[in-house]
Amino acid sequence: MQIKDIPHDNGPWGNTKFLPKGLVILHEDNDILVINKPSGLLTMGTDNEKIRTAFFALTDYVRKGVAKSTKRIYIVHRLDKETSGLLIFAKNEKAKLVLQSRWEETEKKYLAIVHGRCEKPQDTITTYLVENKAHNVYATLDPKKGRLAQTAYTVLKETKNFSLLELTLLTGRKHQIRVHLAGIGHPVVGDKKYGRADDTWRYLTLHAWSISFNHPFSGRELMFQTDPPGHFRALLGGLDWKE
Repeated sequence: MQIKDIPHDNGPWGNTKFLPKGLVILHEDNDILVINKPSGLLTMGTDNEKIRTAFFALTDYVRKGVAKSTKRIYIVHRLDKETSGLLIFAKNEKAKLVLQSRWEETEKKYLAIVHGRCEKPQDTITTYLVENKAHNVYATLDPKKGRLAQTAYTVLKETKNFSLLELTLLTGRKHQIRVHLAGIGHPVVGDKKYGRADDTWRYLTLHAWSISFNHPFSGRELMFQTDPPGHFRALLGGLDWKE
């Protein structure tokens, strides 16, 4: 199987000239926006950063630069700052609520490059995740202490030092993939928070590459895929693999 962009029949409606570098609108209609977020861009604002975010940029986009415009967008889900890939935003509150109410039915697949070669070609990691006061997430097997988290993975390609994994989120917890992969001894390459102390790779190699869901109103099934950043190829020497 080779990663391919899925053709979309409804691209951006407005002027994308002022969008941040690397942020690409893949689909837009009256109710939703689907974008490809670059690594290094926040989904939404924090105490320290309000402007350099996908939310701010897309709000400006739908307002077409008119500060007094009442148009706005709504966050449906988030990606970590250093994670690249597919994000859905709603263009009205009703669409947001419908999408979030069906979130468990939404299929989300990620690609990650991890250190080492996995013992099992495919498996499902199940733990309970807890966030401490320092905002670090850790895994426990005690259901009384954390929230259930499940991540299924399949090995797509292996080299001497790395493995390319396809991951399916069966639950959606904060830092779930990164904590789970670190927990089985194969942290994501470039992960400064949960990764190896000797990892000097500049980028987090985690990419939200596929998402499938039903349109909140028409019910039409939508599926999007997008290529991971170029540094994936740099580590693996290409992205071709066999199913």
